[in-house]
Amino acid sequence: MNRARLLTAVSILAFLSGCASLQHGQVQPDLLSECPKQAVAALVAEQNRLSPLSDTHTLACALNVLRDTQEPAVRRTALGSRICLHLAEREANQEKREKLAAEGVRFAEIALAQGGNGAVHYYLAANLGLAVREHITLAVENLDRLESEMKQALALSPGIDDGGPLRLLGALYLKAPAWPNGIGDIDKALELLEKAAREHPGHPLNHLFYAQALWEEGEEDALSQVKSEFALGERLLAEGNWGYNKESWKKEFDKFRQELEEADSALHPPLASGLK
Repeated sequence: MNRARLLTAVSILAFLSGCASLQHGQVQPDLLSECPKQAVAALVAEQNRLSPLSDTHTLACALNVLRDTQEPAVRRTALGSRICLHLAEREANQEKREKLAAEGVRFAEIALAQGGNGAVHYYLAANLGLAVREHITLAVENLDRLESEMKQALALSPGIDDGGPLRLLGALYLKAPAWPNGIGDIDKALELLEKAAREHPGHPLNHLFYAQALWEEGEEDALSQVKSEFALGERLLAEGNWGYNKESWKKEFDKFRQELEEADSALHPPLASGLK
């Protein structure tokens, strides 16, 4: 196997790249005038239906209601932060995406000040990672906070989002620069992502990230397991109903597939046409 997925300066800059603070200001979606009238209590009671399967207008209407409420029982939940994340993940415009993610961080900070739970730590970390990933200075400044929030989510709510805390913390250790420049740690990444794939085998990203960690480690005898985990994750993605997440996740799978194919071509180059 080729040396597995070294995080070069270029790839680190793609993960992390330059400004000084989280985006400010709210994204105002179109057609809010067409939102149904929703009571906060009813919205909270039906919050489980607000997911990556929900259409963007439904999520935007719900977010607009939550922006206006001061009810402590609502503001201490992860609902506002979770909706911001769902909207940010599907937003193509970088500035709008970062504003939504930053708003998700602020929702979570308010919730934690009022006694929020492990889910709040999880969605704070997920939004924060999305808000800073294109800005190297900001990302480096927030590595410790990302790690801390993910660890708290893991301690309090390890099973949320099909092992989301395991998956995100493992991915952070996998993709962040290693000591002394960062907190990257391939051994920790492998441990967490193997556990995510084993304990929550139904989520495609658990298998993709575990395959990437095995590939990064570079052990010769791990190639078959890399391919097996990748294939399982790809099948789960194709067969499952993952809503608006499916398209962006498929891009991640396609990118890693290309990396594997390029490595395989380098190991087994085609014979020159003139050779017998």
